[in-house]
Amino acid sequence: MWKYSKRDQLILLAVTSTLFPVLYLTLELPKRIINDAIGAANPVIQVWGMTFEQVTYLGILCVAFLLAVLGHGLLKMRINTMKGVLSERMLRRFRYQLIARVLRFPQPYFERVSQGELVSMVTAESEPMGGLMGDAISQPVLQAGQMLTILSFLFLQSVWFGLAAVALIPLQAWLIPKLQRQVNLLNKTRIQEVRVLAAQIGESAAGASTLRANGGWRHRMALVTQQLGRLFEIRFQIYQKKFFMKFLNNFISQLTPFLFYSVGGYLVLQGAVSLGALVAALAAYKDLSSPWKELLAYYNQTQDMSLRWDVILERFAPAGMVDEKLFDGDPEERPHLSGDIVLDHVSVRDADGNLVLDDLDVTLQAGGVIGIAVPSEEDRRALSALLTRELLPASGKVIVSGHDLSSLHQAVLAARIGHATSRPVMFQGTFGDNVMMPMRFRPNGTPGDDAERKEAIRAGNSADSYSADWLDPGLAGLEDAKALRAWWLRLIEGLGSGAALFRRGTEQRFEPLLHPELATRLVALRPKVQEAVQAAGLAEQAYLINPDLYNPALPVAENLLFATARVPVTRDLLAGQAEFLGQLRQLGLDKTLVNLTQDVIDMLRQIFGLDGTDHPLFRKLGLDPKTYESAIELIEKTRENGHALSDAELANLLAVPFAISADQIGPAFSEELKARILELRHSHSQELMRCIGDVFTPLDPATFAPGLTVLENALFGKVSQMGGTKADELRKLVAGVLIDSDVQPLVVELIYDMPVTLGGQNLSATYAEPLAFTRATIKKPDILILDQALASYDMTTQIAVYQNLRALLPDTTVIYINDGFETPDVFDQYIEVKQGRIVSEEADDLIAEDGVSSADLTRKLRALEQTPLFSGLDRSQLRLLAFGARWYNAGAGDVVFLKDDEPTDGAYVMIEGDAGLYLPKPGDEADELILTVGPGALVGELGLIRKEPRALSMVAESDITCLRIGEEEFLAVVEHDAAVAYKLLQVVAGYVSN
Repeated sequence: MWKYSKRDQLILLAVTSTLFPVLYLTLELPKRIINDAIGAANPVIQVWGMTFEQVTYLGILCVAFLLAVLGHGLLKMRINTMKGVLSERMLRRFRYQLIARVLRFPQPYFERVSQGELVSMVTAESEPMGGLMGDAISQPVLQAGQMLTILSFLFLQSVWFGLAAVALIPLQAWLIPKLQRQVNLLNKTRIQEVRVLAAQIGESAAGASTLRANGGWRHRMALVTQQLGRLFEIRFQIYQKKFFMKFLNNFISQLTPFLFYSVGGYLVLQGAVSLGALVAALAAYKDLSSPWKELLAYYNQTQDMSLRWDVILERFAPAGMVDEKLFDGDPEERPHLSGDIVLDHVSVRDADGNLVLDDLDVTLQAGGVIGIAVPSEEDRRALSALLTRELLPASGKVIVSGHDLSSLHQAVLAARIGHATSRPVMFQGTFGDNVMMPMRFRPNGTPGDDAERKEAIRAGNSADSYSADWLDPGLAGLEDAKALRAWWLRLIEGLGSGAALFRRGTEQRFEPLLHPELATRLVALRPKVQEAVQAAGLAEQAYLINPDLYNPALPVAENLLFATARVPVTRDLLAGQAEFLGQLRQLGLDKTLVNLTQDVIDMLRQIFGLDGTDHPLFRKLGLDPKTYESAIELIEKTRENGHALSDAELANLLAVPFAISADQIGPAFSEELKARILELRHSHSQELMRCIGDVFTPLDPATFAPGLTVLENALFGKVSQMGGTKADELRKLVAGVLIDSDVQPLVVELIYDMPVTLGGQNLSATYAEPLAFTRATIKKPDILILDQALASYDMTTQIAVYQNLRALLPDTTVIYINDGFETPDVFDQYIEVKQGRIVSEEADDLIAEDGVSSADLTRKLRALEQTPLFSGLDRSQLRLLAFGARWYNAGAGDVVFLKDDEPTDGAYVMIEGDAGLYLPKPGDEADELILTVGPGALVGELGLIRKEPRALSMVAESDITCLRIGEEEFLAVVEHDAAVAYKLLQVVAGYVSN
């Protein structure tokens, strides 16, 4: 703190020190006024060789006192302002540093610390620390200085006054905090008892019907009464102690004035002190308590902040953070990483110190296409994080193109290594903002010298301007933004996502000024599209826009005005259009539309009720939930008393038919109403359009309509929502015409501007995967790591992508990490990693060596990891499962369990040997062999799940070794791990199919 605020703290200290002389003047001048002016013996007063009349001198002293009070107030205001600015500046620096540290956290740390906890610390918990940073030096100096100034004044008037002022301060400092601690303990007890009461209330509410049915309500209310009584007693004790403490504090505080009045009055009568000195002493003593309380509060605050600091420091200083020197600023050079990647005996441990990756020793060929099969998800994450330095090795080194990966600047890694997953992190903004993140490393041009930037630098924040131009196509070796956009389109096509993104693009709306070529092409294609629709016999599914016809797929407002809305028509927007609403009232259309709203709301209320606005079908209507809820209340009000609607209420009701079309409403929208709206369109649409301003754009077959989607503009109409498969055929037909007309690239470009909500919640995997892939490849990296980035693609498509990617990035080392590959021969280099180790001819020796040197737990882990069902388990859960498992050995012919035995002994994982599952036959008939199981098989799990006796007998066909997993341990894993439950479901499905 002192390091970053020394200059400001010293300036604040200097300004603070100027306050004390002025404070002394505000205490001294009242005494002078009483003694030297009002109580003067002569009407003429001499001061410093000058002569003044008594009244003149009184006026001078009063003006001087006023100026002193004004100066004292202005100085305090200035000091407090400076403290506030310094506090906020230090808080800004502190929060910035915390957020910067978050960006340097190792990725596994986020699995142990919740985001909510970090957010709370950066926002709420750091807030009071900023205030303390501003008060760190000035507050104790200010308050102590004020106390010393006041005490000095009192001692100068009389030693007895000074002693009387300080005599009881130690008593207050000892007694009041002691009583306060007792009140705090009672408050803590009260909170605990309130929680008990809350539990009783919740329990009573949940079991109200049971209490009524069994006559238990009186007994229950007696229990509640008892608990309320406890709370009453605690509150009573708190009030007694709290107000006794206040009484005691006030009494002690008044003892000093008592001494002033008694002893001081006696001294005045004896002539030892003047009356003015006594009055000034009493006024000064009143000001003494405030700085004393502030000093005590400052002490308590420092104690509290020290605890907060320890907690924040613990959370924001994890082991394995990226070195600050490798993260800040720009590196001196950005070497290319186009050489071999060498894993030199690398081992990785998790947070508990357990091995995840063990002694990886391999060289990945530069410029090759490398496939790495890693069945374990934990191993896969660790390997991916290791290659991107999100995780540092516990031992060994990762050497990339001759550089130690751990020593490279983060900017080098960001520029030279691309990483994509099937579940990318997306930030709020647009699709293009997310894709172009690697191309926005630093702002272009010379930074400005504005006040905002100066303050940011002074607060230790980033000197980079967010509003500057950050896009740098040169990072990918391209000339301008247009070339960069073209490169992105090539990547999309190479990924094979062009068709999917094109379909999504046809659903987008856009402004013609941003994409003039596409807008022109769509208008020109309208006749061709409409001819194709007629030829295909799909005209009934297309509601073409015609000025002489009512279009059931357009809302009421758009039909009335024969225009499309440029912005969503909300109740707030309509409420601000008073002239438009007045026109509707004059035309008598308001009552008709309100009646329509009533019918629609009644229908929606029957379907969705009051709390069904989260349903996907309701969201599909495009109706704002608040508008819907308010409309229900208004309709009930008008039904009850014929309430006359204000403009705001009318706007709320009109927002319903103005958002929903007749195609969505159905029979509630009568033919008479359609005819009435058509009539008003021809007679009053121009006048109404003038009233509502720029909210709507007129519909014209020769111009682009911003309120319609790409597909609707090409069709110049809407697709029926009731068309089913025919409507889908119509969409495919229009899309086909656009593709044949070479409009597809222009439509796909719209995806670039598609909004992405917080966390990318509005994007499915179909769009998330292309985003992750293009974000990783847009910078033309030297190394590209695809961690299950093509998980939703079939193998044929994946191979096509491999080939396309090699053509697009011929010199890049491409590393595919997946749980397995059907065709490993397509790779230049293929590696398998199982149980954290690279599979090789020496694997058995390594496992044997590990079994000898490690504990029994390691042997169980190795065995379980080889079974298909448990191979993908998280290591922590696998260790718990292994800890509860027990070795089981049986010789050939031994019975492991019999049919109809209880499954309490658990399930058996076959490690070595074979066993037969038999169905016993009555009499002397031989048992029927149903299935022979070998290593890796799981036997007996169905009995545990169904909690029923064994369906078959299990007999060892040869000497067998098994791991027996207890019922509790097995069910715990199934219940808490979705992947295991899914695999188990597949196993059960296999039983059913067999």
